[in-house]
Amino acid sequence: MKFSLTLSLLFSVFIVFGQQQPYVIYNSKGKKVTYKKLLKAADDSDIILFGEYHNNPISHWLQLELTKGLQVNNRLILGAEMFEADNQTALNQYLAGEIDRKGLDTLARLWNNYDTDYAPLVNFAKANNLPFIATNIPRKYASMVFKNGGFTALDGLSDLEKSWIAPLPIPFDATLPQYKKMLDMMGEHGGTNIVKAQAIKDATMAHFILENYKSGDTFLHYNGAFHSDFHEGILWYLQQQQTDLNYMTISTVSQKEVSKLAEENLGRADFIICVDEDMTTTY
Repeated sequence: MKFSLTLSLLFSVFIVFGQQQPYVIYNSKGKKVTYKKLLKAADDSDIILFGEYHNNPISHWLQLELTKGLQVNNRLILGAEMFEADNQTALNQYLAGEIDRKGLDTLARLWNNYDTDYAPLVNFAKANNLPFIATNIPRKYASMVFKNGGFTALDGLSDLEKSWIAPLPIPFDATLPQYKKMLDMMGEHGGTNIVKAQAIKDATMAHFILENYKSGDTFLHYNGAFHSDFHEGILWYLQQQQTDLNYMTISTVSQKEVSKLAEENLGRADFIICVDEDMTTTY
């Protein structure tokens, strides 16, 4: 609450001195909306993909606020790209109080910004007895796809190792605009396999979201914005498997001026958090 009060005071300073707000929330068409409207839409959703900038404090603050807000009226399941599927046992042990923060760091591969950006979410789950799902593919297997010939590099994995990955073979569409954009950006340096490495991450996160989703609950998933921008990535894989759920996406963008959503950010998600590009970062 102290952090929320500090932000409220900060916003008052921006207003008094005529400076722009640190962030504005928009809908997909570029209309300014309130946080209350975002929360209402999230309350009515089955699965929410919250696309963040990994080092953006506004993203992380709003993730925690949305989690708290959804907890009021929903049975929540949390999940995150930041935890790889083979670390689920360690994460469960921490949530159950069987190991402490040091033990979690020893047994799981925590991101460098875990303490500032993700520990508040995990600790909220722990305090409220909520499941927290490690949805991402172990990084070394995504690296194998990139370096060793695409999806076929995974064929020789053991059954245990394959249990940490979306069932093979996965569908793959290299013509999806975001994948095509990634391929164009990388040029000859990455080739198709770099896009396939991205796809196996998206497919695996979608797989573990659906595997752990329960009808009537709300699954809130935290991921990098690129993994769900323009309703592709994780969402594309979710919709390949289950079309009858109510999905919602949130994205984070950074602009010099936040008073109007830039044209390239229109349609990026159902709700877009537009953050002042001068906002300090967490790392």
